Amino acid sequence: MRKLKNEELPRLDVDGFKNAKKTPIIVVLDNIRSLNNIGSVFRTADAFLIEKIYLCGITATPPHKDIRKTALGATESVHWEYRESTIELITEYNSKGYETIAIEQAEKAIMLNELKVETSKKYVLVFGNEVKGVDQSVVDICSKVVEIPQFGTKHSLNISVSAGVVIWDFWRKLNA
Repeated sequence: MRKLKNEELPRLDVDGFKNAKKTPIIVVLDNIRSLNNIGSVFRTADAFLIEKIYLCGITATPPHKDIRKTALGATESVHWEYRESTIELITEYNSKGYETIAIEQAEKAIMLNELKVETSKKYVLVFGNEVKGVDQSVVDICSKVVEIPQFGTKHSLNISVSAGVVIWDFWRKLNA
């Protein structure tokens, strides 16, 4: 087997991305402190044609060299917006009929592998702070909580890894 060169890969340009049909997922980054994590989520959002990213609270916004370093241009393709209040944002999407889902470890959380994703719905996925996770007040107003099953000694995954796992799983289920 021969590795493919970048120019051999069938990829969209920025205009093609902006005009492409999007995956009906909104990603919310709730108080993310690491600029590298933010950039990584942008890259994942680009890879799966995510509709939009909201950067909330203390989450930094582009342009920033450390976001750019891991985003590799995805801040130019993925539609994004800053909002100060995650609660106001989730309340807004709840009123629009979106399924709002906190990605968190919580009582009555649904394991990601057991979650049924419906193609008729639109989703908002909320990822939280690297230390504190999704704020409890945000968890309280989300329609569901989804947990990524883990089997080792650690209690959590890095936020950019969590976003990659969850977004891939949703994309796969929506495109089955």
